[in-house]
Amino acid sequence: MVCHAIDFEVSFFAEPRKDTITYIPGVPAIEPHELMSYLQETDTTSVVHRIIFKAFDEARDADYILCNTVEELEPSTIAALRVEKPFYAVGPIFPAGFARSTVATSMWAESDCSHWLDEQPPGSVLYISFGSYAHVTKQELHEIAGGVLASGTRFLWVMRPDIVSSDDPNPLPEGFVAASTGRGLVVPWCCQVEVLSHTALGGFLTHCGWNSVLESVWAGVPMLCFPLLTDQFTNRRLVVREWRVGMPIGDRGAVFADEVRARIEGIMSGKEGEKLREAVKNVRATLEAATTHGGSSQQSFDEFVDELTRRCSER
Repeated sequence: MVCHAIDFEVSFFAEPRKDTITYIPGVPAIEPHELMSYLQETDTTSVVHRIIFKAFDEARDADYILCNTVEELEPSTIAALRVEKPFYAVGPIFPAGFARSTVATSMWAESDCSHWLDEQPPGSVLYISFGSYAHVTKQELHEIAGGVLASGTRFLWVMRPDIVSSDDPNPLPEGFVAASTGRGLVVPWCCQVEVLSHTALGGFLTHCGWNSVLESVWAGVPMLCFPLLTDQFTNRRLVVREWRVGMPIGDRGAVFADEVRARIEGIMSGKEGEKLREAVKNVRATLEAATTHGGSSQQSFDEFVDELTRRCSER
């Protein structure tokens, strides 16, 4: 997702804006709640904002921009960026063969879920993960857990020990694990690409981190989107509104068990799920084409290497 990299001026107000934004180059129209979280906030004095704004300044000084995206998926945004400076879309970037990397990249010890997944029917498991960093509130977690239980679907849930806070290592509702025995597995961490690639997977309830989005598309798994922070809100827009490979689930502070249950049932067994799976196949085909010989990402990477070679030979 690249629209957060466009060089544009943002005005911050005492209250969040609600009018449609039409002045961002390469983005015809976007709602304020679809912007990155740090652009939605009115208090810009935090440490996080200082780090982000410094990163923006450094990006403006870069000679080139390489991005883990595909030109065909974000053409207008990429075109706007190229007006500012050389931009190369070289995604999707995955481990070789879309499997476990030979170099450890995980922040957490990984559980082996393959044996449990092997015992589940094809397309029957909902994978739930909110990434390696972002937190949810206990109330949000309980609402999601209630919807998962009520849906009756099989699930594999990655539950980081600090998903709510380091002081609450067991934040699931009391009795949740016992009530889901036989159809659910809760683990602290796992190899996501291996799980998404398994034939048992039928859906992914995700925080919409960019890596998770690309991995889910590549694996052909439709998404239920519950963004938590940073670019995840804009990624949800792409997944739900533009590519149509996922559905939204509530929002921060406004997620409810009944909606979660209905969305899970829709994606796992309803007609909506069939449409999403067909759409995911089409977007995956776009990713595959970009990485083949002559594809847009391969060409972009080759052009970048040629440019670096030319520039180095001139010194």
